Amino acid sequence: MSTINHLDQLGYSSFFEEGRRALGWGDVSVARVISESRGMYRVKNAEGEYTATITGKRMFDASSREDYPAVGDWVAIEMAGADRAVIRGILPRRTVLKRVYGDENKSGKKDASQLIAVNIDVAFIIMSVDRDFNLNRIERYVAIAERGGVTPAIVINKIDLCAPKERDTLSADLGKRFPDIDIIMTSTVNGDGVEVLRTYMQKDMTYCFLGSSGVGKSSLVNALLGTDTIRTGDIGTYANRGRHVTTARHLYVLVGGAIVIDNPGMREVGMAESGDVASSFEEIVRLSEGCKYADCTHTHEPGCAVLAAVAVGTLDDEQRLNYVALKKEDAYLEMEENEKREKDRRFGKFKKNALKDLGKIER
Repeated sequence: MSTINHLDQLGYSSFFEEGRRALGWGDVSVARVISESRGMYRVKNAEGEYTATITGKRMFDASSREDYPAVGDWVAIEMAGADRAVIRGILPRRTVLKRVYGDENKSGKKDASQLIAVNIDVAFIIMSVDRDFNLNRIERYVAIAERGGVTPAIVINKIDLCAPKERDTLSADLGKRFPDIDIIMTSTVNGDGVEVLRTYMQKDMTYCFLGSSGVGKSSLVNALLGTDTIRTGDIGTYANRGRHVTTARHLYVLVGGAIVIDNPGMREVGMAESGDVASSFEEIVRLSEGCKYADCTHTHEPGCAVLAAVAVGTLDDEQRLNYVALKKEDAYLEMEENEKREKDRRFGKFKKNALKDLGKIER
């Protein structure tokens, strides 16, 4: 890993400096969160690397997991010893990657959101040719990245398992579906494409690796680091599933100066938060303008230009189905957010009245 002499080598920019000064932290030390485990953090700046905790007040004020620091965050710190620090606050985030998952969490609530990574420049969507390769899944990752303000790029790994003809077909299919997204093919077995990936990554920019377990994310990071820093595992024999060897996020600085965040594998890809998915489906949005009905769902309506394009073969039906599914998720999330805002409004009103009544009693 590179020696850090200046904050910009960890991705610090004028955006974060402006945020620091706007919060009145101009004279406060800042550091970047490079790992997190069970409420303990490792933070790094030009002076060193420290174990850090957050204040009790911040825990008390937090209303969700997003109010806690995440790997990639820039935080204001106060030293509490030679190698210990206390996190006083989080600087504004420039980009945020989130997903919604349907698994029941510890509170019993379903459809919760989870921070994937913050302050990312480019998200590498990693797929392997031997197991979970799926254009619709890639499309969902692309939508999450673009919605979070992050540039997506696609990395197809384990191409040593592909014959040259299969590789050409795969490349053509990807180029057709994602014409404006960079695509890199790699193999950590024979080294194909690893140097291309390394050259693609620019100094002082932050990248994260997204994908299922077993697609080779950690192996790629190890190849880029030139060491076996991250423990990796084989694909499980049952259902060809990858093992969750990487269980926590960690930030690394490569010798060339690029910054990488490795992520645990994800079995499920939901949307990020309510908002427009149009940027990932520009062709469908363009076709929609020719639909007979303004609220066309592109599923059964007569005069649907999208269905007509599918019928004549100019649009892939899988892409249409993926778009429809994402729009449904989007509508659901928007409803959830509206309900949350209404609950917050009612609680704010209740709190205001309660404080008013308390003042009357005290007098």
